[in-house]
Amino acid sequence: MSHPKGKLIAIGGAEHKGNDLATDIYQTNNLNFFELGILRRVVEEAGGVNARIEVITTASMIPYEVGENYLNAFGKIGCTNIGLLHIRSREDALKQEYIERISQCDAVMFSGGNQLRLSATDGGTEFLKILKKRYQEENFVIAGTSAGAMAMSNTMIYEGKASMAHLKGAVKITTGLGFLNGVIIDSHFVKRGRFGRLAQAVAANPGCIGIGLGEDTGMLITDGNKMEGIGSGLVVIIDGHDIRHSNIADIPDGNPISVENLKVHFCEKGNGYLIEERKFLATANDNIAVSTEHNQ
Repeated sequence: MSHPKGKLIAIGGAEHKGNDLATDIYQTNNLNFFELGILRRVVEEAGGVNARIEVITTASMIPYEVGENYLNAFGKIGCTNIGLLHIRSREDALKQEYIERISQCDAVMFSGGNQLRLSATDGGTEFLKILKKRYQEENFVIAGTSAGAMAMSNTMIYEGKASMAHLKGAVKITTGLGFLNGVIIDSHFVKRGRFGRLAQAVAANPGCIGIGLGEDTGMLITDGNKMEGIGSGLVVIIDGHDIRHSNIADIPDGNPISVENLKVHFCEKGNGYLIEERKFLATANDNIAVSTEHNQ
């Protein structure tokens, strides 16, 4: 299978103080969606301030507030060609208007909220098939923050309290939107202490690379393989390919897991990583020879 021509931008979200994530209730003044620097990168990759970007608010329980805030944020950058797709059900995903709009835009942006709403609403629909086809065949940008980032992968965490993540069965996994294979993405990684959550997900799926996205931080992914750190925070990469001892298959649910030889990388802005080669890059442009070979 050829490597996708499009780009993914997975963003860890921003810290939201005084909010209830379970019900998606936010303080209005904290709906800042991360620093505008990352949004500017989304706009740049989409083709500039005149690009048509459709914001998909499916994951959020407050889609109109979230949508308006995106309009304001993109407006500060100078963008005026921004659309909002308030897709609330599978019936909405079948609307011809929405299908036409994602067929014609330059980029889509998935908001935060509940990633299970994204997979349950869009999975198996013509809407998702079009996005996948355009990502595979065109210079098309798919961005997502928080839940919108977590849903990008084929294997998706949809539940799991950080305080219980050392216990088998505390981390729930399902199928995501499937733009990217061989990875598991977690968001709000640093502030919410989710290392154990992602580590358990990788231990149960050691063929996957874990990507833990801190706040105001993201990964730009090209060729479905090469990642570049963007933003001001931290990205944690967890590689389970070389796990030796692991008890996760043998113990009952609720028991502590035991895993040996997880490999961990810390990435900042400008660092890179190759998913298939499992290779850390001090600078994202260091892999010219490797990526050229990968694309042949």
